[in-house]
Parts: sequence; C-alpha cells; structure tokens
Amino acid sequence: MNTIVICCDTLRADVVDHTWEDHVDTPHLDRLRETSTVFNNAWGEGEPTIPMRRGFFTGMRSYPWRFHIDDRGSVPNIYGWHAIPTEQTTLAEHLLLNGVATGLIADVYHMFKPTMNFTHGFMSYDYIRGQESDRVRSGPLSAINMKSYLPDEIANPTDRPGIAQYLLNMQDRRGEEDYLAPRVFRSAARWIQDNHENQPFFLWIDSFTPHECWDPPMHFADQYFKAEDVKDYIYPQMVQNYKTLTDDEIQRTKALYYGYVTFVDKWIGYLLSVLTDLGMWEDTVICFVSDHGTELMDHTQFGKTADAMHPYNTRLNFWIHHPDPAYHGKTIDAYVQNIDLMPTILSIFGVEGEAVDGYNLLPVMSGAQKGQRDHVITGWSSTAGIRTPEWLLMLETVNADANPRLFHSVSDPKEEHNVAAAHPEVVSQLQGKLEDLIGGSLPTTYTHQPTMEHNATFAQWAQSNLVR
Repeated sequence: MNTIVICCDTLRADVVDHTWEDHVDTPHLDRLRETSTVFNNAWGEGEPTIPMRRGFFTGMRSYPWRFHIDDRGSVPNIYGWHAIPTEQTTLAEHLLLNGVATGLIADVYHMFKPTMNFTHGFMSYDYIRGQESDRVRSGPLSAINMKSYLPDEIANPTDRPGIAQYLLNMQDRRGEEDYLAPRVFRSAARWIQDNHENQPFFLWIDSFTPHECWDPPMHFADQYFKAEDVKDYIYPQMVQNYKTLTDDEIQRTKALYYGYVTFVDKWIGYLLSVLTDLGMWEDTVICFVSDHGTELMDHTQFGKTADAMHPYNTRLNFWIHHPDPAYHGKTIDAYVQNIDLMPTILSIFGVEGEAVDGYNLLPVMSGAQKGQRDHVITGWSSTAGIRTPEWLLMLETVNADANPRLFHSVSDPKEEHNVAAAHPEVVSQLQGKLEDLIGGSLPTTYTHQPTMEHNATFAQWAQSNLVR
C-alpha cells in the first residue's frame, strides 16, 4: 500500500467543506472527499507552519515549547519555530528503514531554512523556490511594480519588503504552469511516475498555496469578485494596518483567496488524474490535511494571529482516502490533531515505531474504537487555547493574563462574546488542563527562547538601507 499526503498551508476547513458563508469551487477536492473518511473535529496542536509540521512528521507534541534548539536564520522568531529535535525519529525515517521509498515535494520555504532538518528520511526531495519571502532573487528592483498591490504611499521596498521579495521571485513567470502550485504538483506527478516501480512508496506533498501572497492567475479571482478601481492586495495584512479597507476592497481581497483555493484545487485534480492514468487508486492511501486556516474578516481583519484560536484559524482539513470502500463517505466527530497522522500512516504500512503523543486513527475509522480525547490544546506563540465540545478558553501564558477569554461555542459558534467573568469556575477548570500539560502553574517560562538576531533577508537589507 502506498501513501500520499497532500498538505495545503492556510486552507480553511470551512471553505473546503462548504460551510463558509461564500461558496468556493473545489470540484476535485469534493470528489476526493466523497471517497474519504473526514474528521470534522481536527485541530492544530502547535501552531503555525513549522511547529505543525514537526507534529505531522514525528507524532510528538510541539507545544509546550520545551526544546532548546539552534534557530538562527529561521525567521519568524517565535516560540516553537525550530528544527526537529535529534532524539525524535520522523515518519519518513521509520518508513525508509522498513523498505518504503520516500519522497518530499514542497514549496514551504520555511522547511528548508538554515538550521532546519525536515528532509530527514526522504530519499529524494524537491524544494520549489520562490514563495513569499523566500530568498531567491535580490534584484533588479526597477523590474517590479509594487503599486498594483499596495496603496501608492507605501508601495516601495523599504516599507513593504516582503511583497518586494515575492515580486522579485516571480519575475520570470509567464504562464499558469510557472505559478508555484502547478510547479509543486507537476513535480509530485513526475515523482509518482518515476517511482511507480518502487512501490510501496510514501510521498509528502506540501503546497504553500493558498498562503499569502494571494496571487492566483487573476481570472480565478475574477470569478468571485472584480472591480476595475480596486487594487489586488495580495498580502492584505500589509495594507489593513495602514488604512481601513472599503467594502469593494474587502470583497476583492476575499476573491483573491477564493481564487487561490480554486487554483490549487485544479492542480490537485491534475495530480489525482495521474493516479488514475497509472491505475493506482486500488493500492494508494491519500491523506489530505492543512496546517491552519486564516481570518477572512470574521472578526474584522484578514490573516492569522496567535491570539485568535477560533475555528477559522485552528480547525484543520483532515481526510483519509483508503482504497477499502468501507472507509468511503464517513464522517467522524472525535477530536483529532495533526500529531495523529504519523502513527496512523505507520499503521497503514504495518510499521511499528516508538511510543508517540499521537494516536493511530485506523481503529477509529473502522469503528473499533472511539476517540481518545475529551479536549484539545493548541499552542501558538505565547497564547494557548483549550477547547472542549462546549467551551474555548484562550490564555496568555508567558505573562499573567488579566483578561482570559472564554467563549461558549455552543450558543456562540462564531466565538464573539467573552463570558469569562460569568463563568470563573470554567476558566479555572480549563486552565487546570493547560497547567497539567505544561507541568506547572501559569505564567510559565518556555525552554525555547527564540533567537532574536540578524537574519540575511531582503527585509533586513531594505531596512538597513533606510536608516543608513
């Protein structure tokens, strides 16, 4: 049995399962969903990008931030953003040692930064360059037009170096196949074709799309909303802190995200068609996951922040397509987290690994077991969220939190009304669950202390030139 994991960054679960307020076209994922077991209650464990992938790869909790590891050069400098600890064995390492061909195709550039080690155990890997602030090109600045994507007053490299870096990286793009999502999924398709004789195999495909910059071929966005006098704010966080967005600007920015989702769905469909051409559906498991979502003006802004542990940010896509029809079209409401994927895939291959924090989900899928959790805890920088079927509590953990935020998710599904003052006993109970996990009372001091030192980035150079 082969296994392919498709991981999409920043892909909201409610957009893909069509419970979001706007419909977004994802026909290829819709068909995959119909023949999958879908976990409706999947939540991130240690957020965002890098801690999540550590959990995916090792089955071990990333949170609390308990490792002292060299993280120089690994922007952003936040809690938990570091390499896989050497004492943890990765999924790919286990499989390779048991005769499984392993491959990694990714454009998630954070995985390949200095001091990172996410290629461990992969007998081949392809790093697709150019996403966001990936340090691919440093000029010429005269070749990029930032005014198409920013208000004129801040459309320069020193004010918004992140967008400048991305536009420099995209200079050679000419047609749709030059975009990053097609490059990822075409490379993955080639890997499958090349390794068709090397079965069983394990392939991890990691698409940064639809993470910012929300920059699809624009006809994908135009199908959702188009206004001639509105700019394409492909990185809206860089704009919303400067100005208040108009209604048309909000709708166009949402359309950029929706179009990017439809675009990546198209190329997932391309990959799935290769499996059809090779006749591999009968012996291939496909896992479809995401690392987190993003806010689409749910609570008045775009983007994701550590202090917003709401479903739009921390609920995951988590589907498993198994060739056995008994697993098709099932939905499971038990709590699962990203750390459960690793032991589940080991079980699919019949490989035994050391004990991990995650759970093998195959018995849950078959109905032999129920879920193992009555709550989930998510760490994101210095904020932690404790979620039960009824409540969400968000706490600042490094400094004393004078304003805990408690939401009654049953009566307030959008989690807009803080009721902590009315339910101190619930705050105390849920805080106790968090303190049990971290092994002490709040506030706490984490072992991992981010290295706040120079990193060789375009942003650093632009800022140093600004003050020179």
